[in-house]
Amino acid sequence: MNGLAAGWKNRCLALTRRTIVIGAALGAAGSALAAYPDRPIILIVPFAPGGSSDIIARTIAPELSAKLGQSIVVENTAGAGGVLGMTRAVRAPADGYSLLLGSGSEVLINKLINPELQFDGLRDLKPVVFVGTGPMVLVGKKALAPNTVAELITYAKDEKNVLNFASAGNGTPMHVAGELFNLKAGTKISHIPYRGASPALVDVMGGQIELGISTLTAAQSFIKAGKIKAYGVLGREKSTLAPDIPAIGQVPGLEAVDLGVWFGLFVPTKTPGDVTTKLEAAARAVMANPEIVKKLAEQGVIASGESAGKLNSFMAQEVDKYRAVIKAADIKPQ
Repeated sequence: MNGLAAGWKNRCLALTRRTIVIGAALGAAGSALAAYPDRPIILIVPFAPGGSSDIIARTIAPELSAKLGQSIVVENTAGAGGVLGMTRAVRAPADGYSLLLGSGSEVLINKLINPELQFDGLRDLKPVVFVGTGPMVLVGKKALAPNTVAELITYAKDEKNVLNFASAGNGTPMHVAGELFNLKAGTKISHIPYRGASPALVDVMGGQIELGISTLTAAQSFIKAGKIKAYGVLGREKSTLAPDIPAIGQVPGLEAVDLGVWFGLFVPTKTPGDVTTKLEAAARAVMANPEIVKKLAEQGVIASGESAGKLNSFMAQEVDKYRAVIKAADIKPQ
């Protein structure tokens, strides 16, 4: 009996030690979550400074920093239509310290255009919050003769006239929207990709290129200043953010020219659920702030603030739109 009692005693001591170890591990995990974030967070913008993604990131970053109690550093990783920034985001440690201010181009379109890309936005990224949506606008240099979309189409169909349109890069929503316009208008306006919206608009203003398709966010200050002319937003209805600009989708035959831009916050897909939950709560609080809503509206973006689940559902619809245009226009990687 003494040997049996001693055996039970040793077993109980072992179980007690194991319980202590497990409890300590769980406590440490809980402490780590409670401490998150305990160092600065990087917010990756996959386009050049001055574009819509950059403007939005720098609008929400200070408030998100305040909510999380840590500094947020906005870093521009531009190039290849958002591919470089997207690659950096999906390869970052899945620890909540690398966020992506993502949009249709790098999250969805690039993979549709080039299936050989190693990443897939739907697979390799986890949505945090739906930031917002905004219209795109077709703009032209001041010296360009046509003043309306109908006049522009007639002008473009005259073989004597050579027209090009600038976008923020190959595979961006602006590129896809331009090809959609060509398909529905029966025009053959050539696409010239740039490394972001800002340099593209600079060349439109300077007259180096005739047309540009941009987000309203990036273009509206130049439109208001009279430095470029606005032909219309690429939608069926005028935008409440720019009611003086016509809607291209209201021109007979162009009703299907209805494509906007959207933005969301993302983290690598393997980021722990507790971390993304904390990030989502902070980000949705930021997007509900009336001052942020106002600032984004001034920049041509309608704030959303909807959940990660809503953003997932929205992206599933958008990817079908992009796929149809890419196939019809035979858009290829560059």
